Amino acid sequence: MVDLTTSYLGLSLKNPLVASASPLSKRVETALQLEEAGVSAIVMYSLFEEQIIQESLKLDRDLSRGIESYAEAPSYLPDYGLYSIGPENYLNHLKKVKQAVKIPVIGSLNGVSTGGWVDYAKKIEQAGADALELNLYDLATDPNLTSAQLEDSYITLVGDIRKQLRIPLAVKLSPFFTSLPNFASHLVEAGANGLVLFNRFYQPDFDLDELHVVPNLVLSNSHELRLPLRWIAILYGRVQADFALTSGVHTAVDVIKALMAGASVAMVASEFLHQGTSRAAEILTDTSAWLDEREYISVTQLKGSMSQQSVSDPSAFERANYMAVLSSY
Repeated sequence: MVDLTTSYLGLSLKNPLVASASPLSKRVETALQLEEAGVSAIVMYSLFEEQIIQESLKLDRDLSRGIESYAEAPSYLPDYGLYSIGPENYLNHLKKVKQAVKIPVIGSLNGVSTGGWVDYAKKIEQAGADALELNLYDLATDPNLTSAQLEDSYITLVGDIRKQLRIPLAVKLSPFFTSLPNFASHLVEAGANGLVLFNRFYQPDFDLDELHVVPNLVLSNSHELRLPLRWIAILYGRVQADFALTSGVHTAVDVIKALMAGASVAMVASEFLHQGTSRAAEILTDTSAWLDEREYISVTQLKGSMSQQSVSDPSAFERANYMAVLSSY
């Protein structure tokens, strides 16, 4: 019997298949279906920095309305200090999911700047989350903003959130950094326990009839696995953090490749959205069969076996492989 157990962010998981942040976690019933199908943990959909700021500003406007007309009005207003307001729906839903399932539930906070919204990291912990995933989903468009300034702001943000938490912290990144290994190392120094590679930017499209820029959601496919696969293989053993591979995980083969690169878990969303939550059971059955046929006894034995530090030709992950690829066509 193959041992599928793994460890991620200090959490002991029954297998390496994790449901990544997606609309599937917005219903308790679906979370229960994911657990029944075999996933070892669930990452909640994200609470966005903009949502928190928007509600804070709304409350500020409501509390301030009319005080110029009535001089005595401010004395009747409660002292809110740093407004401990919504989105309470997110926190309440997280509590319900956590109470409903027995597997770990990881909160997700999406933001890119320091500020009062960072306090919600602590609120997510208090709501029962077993860990927190900070999603650095941003696109630098200011020509005056240097890469060093951007990275320093992210590192400061991770440090600020780390101060709020006792639970483990993972940082979900995009691949668009000049020196990813250096940046990853600094994130870990700032307090990240794990790194999730990679975030998918949803590229806008043009509506030629209405002449509008419109959102365009396209689910991932297995070809997208290669980018996070390469970088986890390079970072494994060099950056002291747990790795989660996301983007492009659709099959047992994808899960196995993720583990071989050095990931502790493989995260899935698109496949479940397209095929249904029961697909998790099929992926886990196929993963066990593949390992058993090749006489692997555990996931631990597999982990990192194809990382850059383990393969016979480390240059296969670098520029030296570029010419080989071109000449092989």
